[in-house]
Amino acid sequence: MDADSTCPMTLGIFLRIISEAAEEDRLNGKNMSRAQSRERITPYWRVIKDDGSLNPKFAGGVESHAKLLRKEGHKITPGKGKKPPKVAEFEKVLVS
Repeated sequence: MDADSTCPMTLGIFLRIISEAAEEDRLNGKNMSRAQSRERITPYWRVIKDDGSLNPKFAGGVESHAKLLRKEGHKITPGKGKKPPKVAEFEKVLVS
């Protein structure tokens, strides 16, 4: 069955659970690199909002989210006011 949309609230809840479980795995010694795919944790940090902004509800907040994305070579632009930071030029690396 194909889905054209999803409930944003439910999706947000599950993404937060995924980020927290992945960070727990990382703290328990699982690897974040591609080299050891059997022991690899879920790369939740690659999920950004449709405008490129980071998710403050992920484990560690936007600071941790930005750090993980920078580690993969992405440039992060600072947030303005209450708006979270964004991935610069994220459109170039979207997966369809």
